[in-house]
Order: sequence, then C-alpha cells, then structure tokens
Amino acid sequence: MSKNEPPIKVNAFIDKDTEVKGDIRFKESFRIDGKFKGKILEGDTLIIGESAQVNADIEVRNISINGRVKGSIIARGSTEIFTLGRVTGQIITGKLIIEEGAFFQGTCQMELKALEEKKTDGDETTLK
Repeated sequence: MSKNEPPIKVNAFIDKDTEVKGDIRFKESFRIDGKFKGKILEGDTLIIGESAQVNADIEVRNISINGRVKGSIIARGSTEIFTLGRVTGQIITGKLIIEEGAFFQGTCQMELKALEEKKTDGDETTLK
C-alpha cells in the first residue's frame, strides 16, 4: 500500500502477477493490483493499486485509484484519484477527489444525495 492510499482492511484481492477476466461482486472491500477486464457489479470499497491495469465498467460505493482504469465508474459515495492514478472514461459519483499529478480524461457527473431521494407526484417531481 502506498502512502497515498487510505488504511482499509482488504477482504479479497487480485495480486500484481494475476490477470482476471469476468464479473466481480463483493461485499466489503476488494483490492486489485493485477490486470482485470470485465465488470465490477457491486461492492462497498474498491482499491485500485499502483500496479493495477483495469478495463471495466465499475459500480461500487467508494473507489480509490492509484493505478490505471479505463471504462465507466459509478461510485455512489466517493471517487478518489491519487497522484499515480490514471483514469480514462466516465465517472458518476457523489464526491470526487483528484490529487495533484493524477490524470483524468473523460466526463464526470456529480450526483446529489437529494436527487436520489426524488419523489414523483403525478407530473411533478419534488425533492425531499
């Protein structure tokens, strides 16, 4: 773990000398240091390590990136791109943090919690 990454207990991981293709679902925390191609469909905290190369559509609560990610990211909580992080693609997130020196090319849409709590009454949409 680099000094830029938060101290998080990791429940499962893909090591730096491992290459995986497919779909992943996890509950608590998952770390990728190797190569992954596919979809990450569900999880709480995803950590992309310095040596990681990820080509995926990702949907998690929180993501911390210190490696390379190409694809779409939906992070309902937060997205952090650290100094060594390289992201190409679309990000939809509640909170975005990009450290100086990080690279991001693509689009970003911020989701407000109030928008998640929308109520539709007939033709009118109201916020709680």
